[in-house]
Amino acid sequence: MTSETVKCKKCGGEMDAEMVAKHRKICPRCGNYFRMTARERIDLVTDGKTFRELDGTLVSRDVLRFPDYEKKLEIARLETGENEAVITGTAAIGGHPCALFVMDSVFMMGSMGTVVGEKITRLFEYATEKRLPVIGFTCSGGARMQEGVLSLMQMAKISGAIRWHSSAGLLYIAVLTDPTTGGVTASFAMEGDIIAAEPGALIGFAGQRVIEQTIGQKLPEGFQKSEFQLEHGFCDLLIGRVNMAQTLADLLMLHKEQPKERRNA
Repeated sequence: MTSETVKCKKCGGEMDAEMVAKHRKICPRCGNYFRMTARERIDLVTDGKTFRELDGTLVSRDVLRFPDYEKKLEIARLETGENEAVITGTAAIGGHPCALFVMDSVFMMGSMGTVVGEKITRLFEYATEKRLPVIGFTCSGGARMQEGVLSLMQMAKISGAIRWHSSAGLLYIAVLTDPTTGGVTASFAMEGDIIAAEPGALIGFAGQRVIEQTIGQKLPEGFQKSEFQLEHGFCDLLIGRVNMAQTLADLLMLHKEQPKERRNA
């Protein structure tokens, strides 16, 4: 029985999928990043067996009766084994407790629908109540068109929950992964106290061709890659997967909330 192979989009090399998975989904030939599922990313960054999922039973419904939406949801659930395009919960990273949301590009391109918005909002509300920092991994094609304006409303809803979390003096770290686009970029992806990104990630609102046609100008090569965004102040730092868990642990330690008696001293 032959093992499954995957092809790197950057160097074109074909390699054993299991070997790539063991190397954090990084191409051993050129260092290009393959996309990760939400569960793979949770395993990558959290301390073993500390992740506890929240609101895992919430599922989307076809409230607008959009053609074939129910069928697409069913296919996405079968392909991923998940109920939605985001997983939320609590965990420890380097021994530091935090709340965590991780978006999954495999589930309808990580699109933001009402359940995605509800789960992330609830996570921030829970984190505010329990005084936990939030780490969010964004990966999305934007708002879910099958839910129309209801999906766009999630931008404001999540942003409101982030504001309450921030007003409570709590930390939010956003980690932008490939791709982070559309309404997700226009809202909670860019509202972190610290905005990090993976190397080579596509980050933007609209596509390059749409922007060029709108403004009538040619844009620089790679202007939506995370390296360009870092150079121009759109994000604060790049974090490679090899150092992701340790860097997040360091950031959590540096911003660790002091005991109440010390805060009031």
